[in-house]
Amino acid sequence: MSLDRSTPARGGSGAPQWSRLILPGPDPVPVQIYRPAPANGPPAGFLVWAHGGSWQHGSAAEWHHATASLAERSGWTVISVDYRLAPRHRHPRAVHDVLTALSWTAGQAAGAPLAVGGDSAGGTLAACAALVARERGLPLAAQVLAYPPFDPTCSSPSYRRSPQAFPQAALLRQAWLAWRGNGEPATYDEDGTRVYSTPWEAPSLAGMAPAVLAVGAHDPVRDDVDSYARRLRRDGVPVRLLHPPGAVHGDVLRQDSPVLDHIARAISRKDLS
Repeated sequence: MSLDRSTPARGGSGAPQWSRLILPGPDPVPVQIYRPAPANGPPAGFLVWAHGGSWQHGSAAEWHHATASLAERSGWTVISVDYRLAPRHRHPRAVHDVLTALSWTAGQAAGAPLAVGGDSAGGTLAACAALVARERGLPLAAQVLAYPPFDPTCSSPSYRRSPQAFPQAALLRQAWLAWRGNGEPATYDEDGTRVYSTPWEAPSLAGMAPAVLAVGAHDPVRDDVDSYARRLRRDGVPVRLLHPPGAVHGDVLRQDSPVLDHIARAISRKDLS
């Protein structure tokens, strides 16, 4: 494990402190860790976060301001994962990297709430990691997902309502193909755990962590998110579904992101369920 730096995420004594670590393992995983300012007391919990970028782009460094802001607004320590990218690294490698970060963070949390989350493609990874956590008996306080795509065919009506809106269905289908190939329903780890590339392929979502879901009203992936919320509720999983006014896909990268505001408020509540 290597420590690169520990410095305020931005100026001011109330800013989160951040550091970069390499988590050890067969496939070492770089992460950036954002801790709320010590003056604000101990962290409310630990949130492992996967950035967006169509599974092929992005990095923890590019998401620095978003994850630092999330830590500051929520009071949670945020662990931002530099997972391996497609097409060089296809499913399930990115999910494995998120799971490595989850396992390490569970050892750091010392009984504090532990959650997994992400935006866009990272939200898909986080949901898949939450399924594995369920199978392995790792308790999670929440899955916190910002506008994640779940349907590899991109065929729901919301993709057609605003055909020029980002992400366009044709481009997103290509991204799915680059990440999951021809889309085997699941791969299996050595312990027999199934690792899905989308939770839509899981026969049941029962027993998953409570969900905080955020998506804009006109986001092309809205139907994916709303459908996931309905299925979670049908399987007995508590859901908080948020439609922040003015939110767009990629919203967490905006300085005045309503999505970050809404999910930070949601996870700041003591009762996530």
